[in-house]
Amino acid sequence: MSGDQKYYMLVAKRERINMATYSKEFKDKLIKLMLPPENRSIKELVDEYHVHEQTLYKWRKKAKSKGTVYQDHAGSKQKYSKEMQLQIIIETSPLNNHELSEYCRRKGIYAEEIEVWKQAFITGETAEESKVKKELKDSQAELKLTKKELERKEKALAEAAALLVLKKKMQAIWSSDEED
Repeated sequence: MSGDQKYYMLVAKRERINMATYSKEFKDKLIKLMLPPENRSIKELVDEYHVHEQTLYKWRKKAKSKGTVYQDHAGSKQKYSKEMQLQIIIETSPLNNHELSEYCRRKGIYAEEIEVWKQAFITGETAEESKVKKELKDSQAELKLTKKELERKEKALAEAAALLVLKKKMQAIWSSDEED
């Protein structure tokens, strides 16, 4: 081992000794605060809990790579009442993109969601109503195609029946000619 390697090992060892150790509960609490629905900024947590910024970034990155989801909000897609949606739209309307992003992180919602709500209020329909309208339109188009296909098949069947009748008449005429 060279002198440089020994030096770096000593520095690394000294750094580890000076590093603060945190309990699992404390670490989990801060990770939970960084992830949805809390979505608190790392700067806020550094100021409040006096944990190094890079440590928080590392914890959050590990939690996200593991797919950590906490029980309080596992799989829960928050449902907002119409009044709450309108309140959020009003609160976010004067915000610029940066402020809107910060607001959305704090609330645990997406800016796209707010835009969908805004459009629904403008058009006066809910997402469910627009989904039902789309399904109705699709089923009407399918019904129209089915009717068109049925008409085509009925015409083909009528033509085939007419040809069959003509064939029988022709056979009857020829068989009567042969008898004469």
